[in-house]
Amino acid sequence: MTIKKIIPLAAMERLMKRSGAERVSEDAKEALRDVLEEFGQEISESAIKLSMHAGRKTIKAEDIKLATR
Repeated sequence: MTIKKIIPLAAMERLMKRSGAERVSEDAKEALRDVLEEFGQEISESAIKLSMHAGRKTIKAEDIKLATR
């Protein structure tokens, strides 16, 4: 079973070009997407725990910020 990716490869290319890359390979776009999606998943899971600990069902920006520390 393959997991559908959420972030488009075009967004990865734009990020890298904005950072100064002239050309970006497909492998590089896919690698960055994989890392960012994994990191995003970990932050989301932590933010969910923080909001639950605060007695809320809604995740707030403060939960995300705390989860990244």
